[in-house]
Amino acid sequence: MMKLLRAIAAATLVAVLTVPAFAADAQHKLAIHVDESDEQVMNMALNNAKNVRSYYDEKGESVDIEIVTYGPGLKMLTADSPVKDRISAMSLEDENLTFAACGNTLAGMEKKAGKTIELVSEATVVPSGVVRLMELQEQGYSYVRP
Repeated sequence: MMKLLRAIAAATLVAVLTVPAFAADAQHKLAIHVDESDEQVMNMALNNAKNVRSYYDEKGESVDIEIVTYGPGLKMLTADSPVKDRISAMSLEDENLTFAACGNTLAGMEKKAGKTIELVSEATVVPSGVVRLMELQEQGYSYVRP
């Protein structure tokens, strides 16, 4: 009986000591959707990213954040974006923050403008913003639309 109690105590101790190790390795994933050419919405998306990052940093946990833009929201990632300086600064501070630009929207904008639309250097063009959001959710990303 004493052996059994020691074994249970040892197992409990291992379980209790292991939980914080798992918590430290927790991986969170967030997809933020921007489809409006509104500076306030763009800043809200960046605020969401910053606040989520701060929350998990305080807990000692990691989080991958991807901001996906399409339609009028692609303006957020153009060279003349009203939030380009903030995107640049946040990207330097956070290697797990990425920005996806919808290739369909970009092609449409370029056709309408008759010229190449320059994007911020932090932007990665994806074939479709909507498809990218679907893929991220299928990979376990939580979805937020500010």
